Amino acid sequence: MTILIFVTSLLAAMAIGMPIAYALIICGVALMLQLDIFDAQILAQNLVGGTDSFTLLAVPFFMLAGEVMNVGGLSRRIVNLALALVGHVRGGLGYVAIIAACILSALSGSAAADAAALGALLVPMMVKAGHDKARSVGLVASASIIGPIIPPSIAFILLGVTTNLSISKLFMAGIAPGLMVGLALAVAWYIVARKEQTQPRPRASATERVKALRESLWALGLPVIIIFGLKFGLFTPTEAAVVAAIYALFVSIVIYRELNLKQLYGVFVTSAKITSVVIFMVSAALVSAWLITIADLPGQVVALLSSFMDSPRLLMLMIMILVVIVGTAMDMAPTILILGPVLVPVVQAAGIDPIYFGVLFIINNSIGLITPPVGTVLNVVAGVTRTSMETVIRGVTPFMIAQIIVLGLMIIFPELVTVPAAWLSR
Repeated sequence: MTILIFVTSLLAAMAIGMPIAYALIICGVALMLQLDIFDAQILAQNLVGGTDSFTLLAVPFFMLAGEVMNVGGLSRRIVNLALALVGHVRGGLGYVAIIAACILSALSGSAAADAAALGALLVPMMVKAGHDKARSVGLVASASIIGPIIPPSIAFILLGVTTNLSISKLFMAGIAPGLMVGLALAVAWYIVARKEQTQPRPRASATERVKALRESLWALGLPVIIIFGLKFGLFTPTEAAVVAAIYALFVSIVIYRELNLKQLYGVFVTSAKITSVVIFMVSAALVSAWLITIADLPGQVVALLSSFMDSPRLLMLMIMILVVIVGTAMDMAPTILILGPVLVPVVQAAGIDPIYFGVLFIINNSIGLITPPVGTVLNVVAGVTRTSMETVIRGVTPFMIAQIIVLGLMIIFPELVTVPAAWLSR
């Protein structure tokens, strides 16, 4: 009965057009009424207390770093470096998009920010070189979702905050799977683009490559600082976010000199608006998370899935199918905030490593960013490149299939995630 009330109240609130954050509060109220413990004071305390988290400070700073990165020239220099290295090979611009996405993911942690930067910079080049526009926008959209997988990742922060998982361990565990997703996209791009009659870019000279590398060194320094700082315990994920924001501001204003005070005001405002939405959503989700614990909703879910508890792989498969279905209708952040507190205790009861589950859960949610009809990244790429949604969906399909195959392999062979994660965490 509790599960039914939880699901029905949430879906009903969303069905009438209520914002996700308010729907989560309504869901919490419904659970309190069902448990006969309704108290407006408790509701308010949990709502306010949900934002009282040192870890959540990472969100506004990573948001700020991502905005500064795009406006201040860091993204463009990363793309220019990839162009100098592989832009001349057959289909090289596609590999540029994938390489740039992997590097940018270690800067911003936001798929939407990466999609906006890559879409504006690379899609016109790819179309001019003779690539099919649908394939071009599809590849850029698919590559952008590596952003939430490779650290730093806002998605991992949200999951860690709502489920009490180690964010540092999630960060380290996301590196290898993110690179595997990038490799799968490279294979898919090779297959779909090999028959195109394209005009390769001229090979960059050694001087041009050295120049591109030199100009991008400051941008490349940011992921190195963050990953090594986290690995060797120099700072926490929250402190890493502050380092990222200050570093990006310093490089953009002092080194590259592409960010002025007028632009800086706009960057701060944009970051603040996005952050306020995310933080309020987290706060509302923690109200539901508290009531989920009080109502023992995970225990009831375990009972429903008892027939799968003895087979971790089958259980993971069933959960991932559920997340895929939810991801077609819901954005990443609410999916994490709603399902994370319910599913993590379930996988722990089944003896599944929660960090391993967390990585697959975020990969699955990232794929949800390019699944219609809600796919946030699809809308970003369509808007930036002025392409119809139908064209973007058609172009993204082969690359999404490649990503789903990688996810399936990680379900069948957990060692693909756990072994690199253990090595990186040493």
